[in-house]
Amino acid sequence: MLAIRPNCECCDRDLPNGDPQARICTFECTFCADCAETRLGGRCPNCGGDLVLRPTRPAGKLERFPASTERVTKPHAACA
Repeated sequence: MLAIRPNCECCDRDLPNGDPQARICTFECTFCADCAETRLGGRCPNCGGDLVLRPTRPAGKLERFPASTERVTKPHAACA
């Protein structure tokens, strides 16, 4: 099950469940669309994989399976 991380790993922008600006790779690294496209060229700086639209968890499932509240940021060179 996806963690649905709450923020962009690069700029720390809030990315709640359902945000159409959220992008992820196959390892669930999470970035906003702006950072993914303009700073990272559509590639995850951690694994090199594609950054794609993050799926939305249906609202009816969030109570039992909540999105993560753990914020992740990393000092990527492109994000400085």
